Amino acid sequence: MSHILVPLVVAVLKLLVPALAQQMQDEAQEGARRPELRRKLRERITRAGWLLLVVFVLTGCPSRTIYVPPGEPVRLRETVEGVKVWVLDENGEPAAGKMDLPEGWYCLPMEEESRE
Repeated sequence: MSHILVPLVVAVLKLLVPALAQQMQDEAQEGARRPELRRKLRERITRAGWLLLVVFVLTGCPSRTIYVPPGEPVRLRETVEGVKVWVLDENGEPAAGKMDLPEGWYCLPMEEESRE
């Protein structure tokens, strides 16, 4: 989700920051002459800083995605609990079951001809 959210936030900031900067500059020039405007400007800058901090926190840390081609095995980094699996019963027939896949196990797809 963050791979969609980050470009969206960047685009919004690219639109808002120049407008806010111009408005703040105008108010700063006016505020140099009037102390009340100077106080309001300081409050606005503080709010804008908090808003930016919240935006960065909500976007989270960027994650790295690695493409795994179809048919390639992968190794589990953590235990996956309650996975629905097919196991062979005493007659060699597939039977539905559940199990935990422990960290470190390899997972890979079955060959097309052996899925029957």
